[in-house]
Formats: sequence, C-alpha cells, structure tokens
Amino acid sequence: MKKMLNYFPYPDSYPLRRSASRLCLLGAALCGMPALAAPGDALHVYAGLGYGHDDNLLRVPEGFPAFGNQFGDSWYQADAGLLFDHTYSRQRISGHAKLSKVKFNHFQQLDYDGHDVEGTWNWQVGNHLDGKFGGTYTQSLASYTDLRSDQRNLRLQRSTFFDGGWRLHPSYRLRAGVSKDKFSYDLAEQRANDRTEDAWEAGADYLPASGSEIGLVLRKVKGKYPNRRPFGQQLINNDYDQDEFKARVLWVAGGSTTVQALGGWVKRRQRSLGDDTSGFNGRISAAYKRSGSLSYNAALWRDFAPIESTILNYTLNKGASIGVAWDASAKVKVDASAVYERRAYNARLLAIPGGDLKDSIRSANLRATWAPRRSVQVSATLAHQARSGSVFLGSGNVKSNSIMLNVNAQF
Repeated sequence: MKKMLNYFPYPDSYPLRRSASRLCLLGAALCGMPALAAPGDALHVYAGLGYGHDDNLLRVPEGFPAFGNQFGDSWYQADAGLLFDHTYSRQRISGHAKLSKVKFNHFQQLDYDGHDVEGTWNWQVGNHLDGKFGGTYTQSLASYTDLRSDQRNLRLQRSTFFDGGWRLHPSYRLRAGVSKDKFSYDLAEQRANDRTEDAWEAGADYLPASGSEIGLVLRKVKGKYPNRRPFGQQLINNDYDQDEFKARVLWVAGGSTTVQALGGWVKRRQRSLGDDTSGFNGRISAAYKRSGSLSYNAALWRDFAPIESTILNYTLNKGASIGVAWDASAKVKVDASAVYERRAYNARLLAIPGGDLKDSIRSANLRATWAPRRSVQVSATLAHQARSGSVFLGSGNVKSNSIMLNVNAQF
C-alpha cells in the first residue's frame, strides 16, 4: 500500500492535468499486465488509485469564512483488497476486504486509513429454508454536510445480520430477521451521535408464478445513544423506539420494467421530545430498460433518517431521484443521476415557533467508465451538491463541485 501511494507526491505538487496524465499512464500500464486469476476463480485481488478535487471540501456556507482561507482541496487515494465468492453445494460464501489510504493537499489533518470488510453466507437447508448471515466493518471519513469543522471525523460502522425464510407452499413464504448496527465517531463533538440500533423483523409473502411478490412486514427498532447530547444547560437523551407496519411489493412488469415498494405506518417514540411522532413512511423505486444500451431508474421516499449534526439526531426526509445509464459501447458506459431531498427537523427542543424547520439538499452526478480489459476500469466523475440553510440552526447555503478520476484493476 505504501509503495502504491508513494508513487504520487502530495497533490499540490501537480495540477489537475498532470494528475490525470499520471492516472492515464497507470491505466495504460495496468492494461498491459497479465491477468493473475480467471473470471471463474473464487478469490481475486484488486487495487486502485484515484485523484479528486472538491472546491468546497468542508461544505463552508456562503458568507462564512473559510478554514485557513482555503475552500477547496485535492486528494489522492490508494486501495487494495481481496474479493471472494464461491458456492459450496447449496451454500454460497461471498465477501471482500479493502484497505484505503487517503492523503489531502491542504487539510493534511484529514489524512486517514479506510477499512471496508464485508462477509455474507447465503445459506440453504433442504428445499424450503434459506436466508443470509453476515456482517460488515467500515471505517471512513464522515460527511461535513451538517458539521462545521476542519478536524478529521472518522466514522466506524459495524453491522451484523441474520434472516431466514420458510417456503411453506410454492406461493407462500414466512420471513424473520434480526440485525444490529453500531456507529461511533472519532471527533469529540460528534460523539453524541454514537449509537446502536437493534432491529427485529417478521413478515409473510405471496409469490405468484409471474415472479412478482406481495407481502407484509412488521419491524421494531430500538436506538440507544450512550452519550447524552449537550443542548444549552441540558443533556438530552436521544434513545428511541420505532414500530413499523408496512406492505412490500415487487412487481415484475415484463422483462424490461421492475417496480419495488415498501411503505406503511411508522411510529417513533423519543423521551426527550415528550411525545410520539407517527405517520406514513415508505419508498418506491422503478427500473426500466428501454433497449440493449439504455436503462432508467427513479425513486420517491418519505422516511426518518439519522443526521450527523451537533444539535439534532434525526430528520424526516422527503425525496426523489432519477438516473439513466447508457452502454455507449462494449467498453464504455456513461451514467448520470440527480437527487432532491427535503429534510424536516423537529423544533420542540429548539423552542422555535412556527412548526418544523426545513432545509433541502440537491445533488447531481455524471460518470464515464472505460473498461479496456475485463479486469481494468478507468472512470471520471463530475459531481455537484447544494444545500439550503436554516438561520435557526446556524447554517447557510452551501454549494460544492468536485471531480474524481479512478483506475481500478482486478487480478
């Protein structure tokens, strides 16, 4: 990993054009390397190098002073890891392990080592019982969208899950599952967001011969925050319980269109708010493949979501997204997406009249990927993000534009 990263000095030594040239030369070198593993092999080694630049890395609002008189920054990233996927009789084992090293130009205090480990056992017993058991471990730099700081804020996420289904009839299935997600933050002012979320789920599905599915889902989530959130002279308890009763639909409308929906009634209870919040939550998404080279996707949602803020811990989000992918040739693919999300904050703790506070986030991405060989990919991504601010939360309007260049190879 060190040798890979030392191939590049810190980004300030080279402008964007020279950085892109280096990545292109590296991509050309990888294209000439022999493959070390066949496509059907269970174990693969992969590596990647990337360059990025963001003109507002720390999401400084308009009219606010920049940290160290610097808004934008560039970085290099080196990745290396393993991929595994193999089926033993009816048992499929898959997973990956990746190590990353990221170096920034100006904000060098943000330099970090990333970890990404995931493993899943798709198990099956007889002809009627099957499910999944697995876990993940991820360490990465947390978002600065809702945090005003120039200090490194690493987020560590650990997850475990187990679920199973019983096909008691060709057209009927019973399901149940449990999961645990644990989040912890490196920055002291973000430790009020440390939490553990335990979830239990049960449901039943009707499975018609068409391949579609219709079902009901009962779900309970308990969130525990070990660190109280400072608010004025108080320490707020953010523990919560959430009950969900939803319908689940998978509609396969011919070979080109798929629609998925999960929605229903949700009730969230949080002691610090003194009462319950309830209503409809759900998500619907659709995918459509018009021809051999074009595909489209879209989604709508309304749900509770955590927020990495120093003031509040969750929002009620309403959003929409749209995307398109174009296989320009056998080796070139272009995809684009746009997302709009409106976030509503509960103002009870803030003692602000006039109802809930709101802001919105808009983002757009354009990416082109070239695969000169089956095991090599070169990609370029342009991204834009904008957030409207709230004077009550002390935040302002934020805009950022970024570019990322990556070369990845699998052996």
